[in-house]
This record gives sequence, structure tokens and C-alpha cells, in this order.
Amino acid sequence: MASYLARRLLLLIPTLWAIITINFFIVQIAPGGPVDQMIANMQGLGDGATARVAGGGPQAGAARGAGGPETSKYRGARGLDGEVVAEIERRFGFDKPIGVRYLDMLKNYVTFNFGESLFRGNTVLALVKERLPVSASLGFWSTLIVYLVSIPLGIKKAVKNGSRFDAWTSTVIVLSHAIPAFLLAVLFIVLFSGGGFLKIFPLRGLFSADFDAFTLPHKIVDYLWHICLPVVSITVGGFAGLTMLTKNSYLDEIHKQYVLTARAKGLSEKAILIKHVFRNAMLIVVAGFPAALIAMFFTGNFLIEIVFSLNGLGLLGYEAVMQRDYPVIFATLYIFTLVGLLLSLLRDFLYTVIDPRIDFEGRGA
Repeated sequence: MASYLARRLLLLIPTLWAIITINFFIVQIAPGGPVDQMIANMQGLGDGATARVAGGGPQAGAARGAGGPETSKYRGARGLDGEVVAEIERRFGFDKPIGVRYLDMLKNYVTFNFGESLFRGNTVLALVKERLPVSASLGFWSTLIVYLVSIPLGIKKAVKNGSRFDAWTSTVIVLSHAIPAFLLAVLFIVLFSGGGFLKIFPLRGLFSADFDAFTLPHKIVDYLWHICLPVVSITVGGFAGLTMLTKNSYLDEIHKQYVLTARAKGLSEKAILIKHVFRNAMLIVVAGFPAALIAMFFTGNFLIEIVFSLNGLGLLGYEAVMQRDYPVIFATLYIFTLVGLLLSLLRDFLYTVIDPRIDFEGRGA
């Protein structure tokens, strides 16, 4: 297993390189880049904004004049002085050829130097560090609750397949899955956050304004009080997939020959389900763990973050795409990809923990 994990760790390097390279060139050739965004802002904000962006000086004062080149490669640059456009390119690094920018990015990413956001006045790592606690809170509690509920429920549904319990629980989880999380979040705000009925939970944020002055027990209660509605909004619709996957996986294993043999040997049903069926049935559940965790932590919650005014990574990535904030886009993509690949290693390790008979090295993996 150790040599297999070592090979997989080495494989991370070309995988990360390929993903970053493909996305870099796709994004670079897409229209509406950061220079276009800044030019559009300047055209709408007037001379003062132009002077601030261009750094002052005589060329900045001529930003809105009759001297702008008509042949600029930026569609919105008409009416802007060529030196102003060149200054914007220099500040955003677009005065360099695309190949040089690509190599500079690779050199910086080796040392986890992701640079600064183009529009936020802060480093990318500082932005990620600032937003991470929100996404980590939502992702951790959502994933924990979904797995703690769905796996035992799926096992019980498999054991009682076709019973009334199986029928009504299936109805409940399918109906809950049909309700979009953001719509449920809005409903919770209306009902429980002073939107017209009760005012039990706070409307926005992860902590109260005077959180730092609280005692530790008070801080824990305040944190759970704020995180309750967002987490419930996410988890209510998250039970269906994992529950039905667990149930169907168990049903498939229960009818196999080794289970019949174990019963013939006189083993109890509980021992069969725990010692024999569990480790085989859980393999397909474990296989989806990395993707589920990535979705919960980073990509699946930005609508919830918007509804509850939570500044998390999902919202950060969405805003970066809309603003064409390339350093943030590429850095979050790099981080998400790296975390996903490491989680896939964790998945393989969990395979061997659940079923020691699995030998990746023996399969030539």
C-alpha cells in the first residue's frame, strides 16, 4: 500500500499541471477579461476613476479625449488614451506574452504563491483564509449529518425492504430532495428569522457582532445558533442520494451467495450485516466520498451563502468568475483540485480499512 500511495502522490504533479494548463489557456482566450472589465468600469466612472487607475500623470488626464486609438484590441477602449490602456495591461500583467504569463504562474504555484486579487486589494491566500471558516463550517456539519443519518437509514431500509417503514421513508426523502436548498433557505428566513412570522434565528452572518467578548460556552452556542438554518437548508435535500445508494448496495449484497452461506452456518443476522455485508456494501459509498466532500465544502453552497449573507469559498469563486479575477479563479481551481486528489487517496485508504482483502499493489495499480 505504501508504494501505491507513493506512486499516486507522484501522479498528482502531472494531473495538477494538466488541469491548470488546460484551464489557463481556455480562460485566457475567452472574451471579457480583467482588462476589458477595468476599461468598462472606467468608461462608466469618468475621469476621476481613470486617473486613479492609471496612476495619475499627464497620460491619465488624457484618458478621455480625442486621442484614443481606434484600432485597440479591446472593444471598449475607444476614447481612451493608448498609454492608459497600456498601464492597465501592465498592472494586470497582460503586457507580457501569454507564454511568459503561463510560466510565471507555474513557478509561483510550485511555492503556493498565488499572487493578489485583481479587484479586491488583498492576496488570494488571505481571501481563501478569510472565507474558509464559513465553507468549512457548512461543509463539515452538512456532510457529517448526511452520512450519520443516511447510512443507518439506508441499511434499515434494505433490511425492511418493501415494508411500510421503507415506503414512507422513501416518500419523505424523495419529497425533501425535490425542494431546492435555496428555496428552503428563503422559507426558513420567512418563518424563523423575522421574515414575517417568528424571529428565533439570526438573519445573517456566522457570528454575532460582539462574538469576541463572549465566553467560550457562549461562543459555541452563538456559532451553532447562526449555523443552524444554513446547515438544515443544505442537509434536508441531501439524504436521498446517499440513503438510496446505501440501501441498494446492501440489497445487492444481501442476496449474494456468501450471505446465504453465512446464514447456513448459523451466524446471526446482525453479525452477517456488520461483519460481512457492511464492508462490501460500503465500498460504493466510500467511492463517492471525495466528490461529495468537495461539493459540500467548496462548490455547492454559494446560493446558501448568498441567502444567509455568508462570505464563503463558493461565493468567492462565483464572484471571481463574474469579475474575471484570474488569480482567484486559478488559485481556487488549483486548491480544489489538489484537495480532491488528496481525498481520492484517502478514499483508497478507506477501501483497505473497510475491506483488507483489497490490494491495490497486487492489482498493479
